[in-house]
Amino acid sequence: MRALAGKGKAVVYQLFKAHDRRRERAAPPPSTHQIKILLLHAYGMGGTIRTVFNLAGYLASTGHDVEIVSILKEAEEPFFPVDPRVRFRFLDDRLVPRTGLRGRLSKMPSKLIPPQEAAYHRFNVWTDLRLARWIRSVDTGVIMATRPGLNLVLAQLAPPGVITIGQEHVALRGQPQEMQELVKRRYRNFDALVTLTRADMRDYRETLRRKPGKLARIPNAVPPMTGGISRLEHKVVVAVGRMTRLKGFHRLITAWESVAAAHPDWTLRIFGAGPQEDNLRAQIAEAGLEGRVELPGPTADVGAELERASIFALSSRHEGFPMTILEAMAKGLAIVSFNSPHGPKEMITDEVDGLLVKPRTNANLAAALIRVIEDEELRHRLAEGALATAVTYDVKSVGARWDALLEELLARRNGTYVKPVPAVPPPGGEPVPEAVSPELLRE
Repeated sequence: MRALAGKGKAVVYQLFKAHDRRRERAAPPPSTHQIKILLLHAYGMGGTIRTVFNLAGYLASTGHDVEIVSILKEAEEPFFPVDPRVRFRFLDDRLVPRTGLRGRLSKMPSKLIPPQEAAYHRFNVWTDLRLARWIRSVDTGVIMATRPGLNLVLAQLAPPGVITIGQEHVALRGQPQEMQELVKRRYRNFDALVTLTRADMRDYRETLRRKPGKLARIPNAVPPMTGGISRLEHKVVVAVGRMTRLKGFHRLITAWESVAAAHPDWTLRIFGAGPQEDNLRAQIAEAGLEGRVELPGPTADVGAELERASIFALSSRHEGFPMTILEAMAKGLAIVSFNSPHGPKEMITDEVDGLLVKPRTNANLAAALIRVIEDEELRHRLAEGALATAVTYDVKSVGARWDALLEELLARRNGTYVKPVPAVPPPGGEPVPEAVSPELLRE
């Protein structure tokens, strides 16, 4: 029976490929005018959503027809502001009752999304059907996916006339081994794979035996925020993020016991919501930190809250590319972060635009926070360094890299791409980069 099932799959695969070959012959010319971005739930409050809105707004401002395609709709309005030129499409509106065939298929676990995907429980056979139909309905333009499960489906099902981009917000080494094996097999189908960090790009380069057409690193850009630069006058340390164990807020609260004992006039504010919120409130009460640690809930106006703080703390052991660090830098806060191996380690230059806490212990985190609280000169120096770093991540600088990538992918599809000739170094000197910018020099 197993052998028969294997033969059946092989036949289906051959029919699928034959159909794609026919579609390719009839497909319109490749184009980057229409750009569609796949998200899990566009109206949520995660960091990926915020960065996708930021990118979509930039692309719309440069003349692209941009549509965000969300698997789920679980709210009436977006949590984050979005450029009015960006359109939305929802594949599964969960604000309406799930009845009939939709109701029955919604109770069945997904067959398209790997069970190891962190958000696997959000998918089902109904979302499989809607997602597959939508992907196969597109015949031109660009489709970009933004999480491992959606990347894998796009790489498998995308029609031949569509330029495909996988964008990774999750570090390869942090994914389960089963996901990594699927990545090795399918990501080669992408026109481009975009990582947020240099470390992750190196991991993909070493891991993928057959690579996508283009492997690139493009960081997220600082999103627009309200308010001005922090004056560093408020005795407030702020942290922002979804309240999960991964974010390590329980460790930050433990560290704050020592900080509060030394500086009872300072307050820790943790903005966000999530499954760990009740546990964190209980931890605060048990430690006697009521009034010294506040959990105000999520905020759509991150800029205003950062302006009313002086220090930003990040307590995650592992991060991809935390937007909260960039936002805090752009507001001129002093940054204190665990030395996580990917994002923070690349984004922060220790003692220049922030402090990297290593080894990553609660005691060391507390000591670093106390040091910045007590040393006003250090606090202002780190804040100035953070502002300088944030400039290299502004929307125009990062957007220009997306422009260049899209131009290259279109040229590759058109057969007009010419590989750049490396700059010739002067006699006895080092190679000269084509364009000297702070961001390029950090690569």
